[in-house]
Amino acid sequence: MSFTISTETPLSDDVRALVKELNEFTFELTPAEFRHHMTVEQMAQPDLTLFVARDADGTTLGMGALKRHANGVGEVKRMFVKPVARGLGVGGAILARIEELARQEGLCRVVLETGSNFDAAKRVYERGGFETCEPVLDYPPSAWTAFYAKSLSA
Repeated sequence: MSFTISTETPLSDDVRALVKELNEFTFELTPAEFRHHMTVEQMAQPDLTLFVARDADGTTLGMGALKRHANGVGEVKRMFVKPVARGLGVGGAILARIEELARQEGLCRVVLETGSNFDAAKRVYERGGFETCEPVLDYPPSAWTAFYAKSLSA
């Protein structure tokens, strides 16, 4: 299956549906107090760039975003690949686009928080060169969370 990745607004109906699918997926795996979701309105802020993968027919396959923080830190947010597209390289391609943009903008580090039981996601991050680390930003540590970071310095 071929796919393209482009920057998009999170406010479109099909991206809203993709966010809803991601939220439903995490609801089954993570207790509410350990979910760190962003609404599509929060995702539409200027400090965030959303990448959306689509198949040749324009159907959404996945998404991921770069959120900018102080001190040259970028954060991977809202990474999700629909079950039908898993194993096709969609997640890795989105992650690569996020990293490419972070490098272009001169960010020195990219970090993320994910579910400790999201094994497929953790494999994507590790294949992308991310390493486990201590808690990042203001996320509290818990048995339900895993943290990753990647230095973008030369």
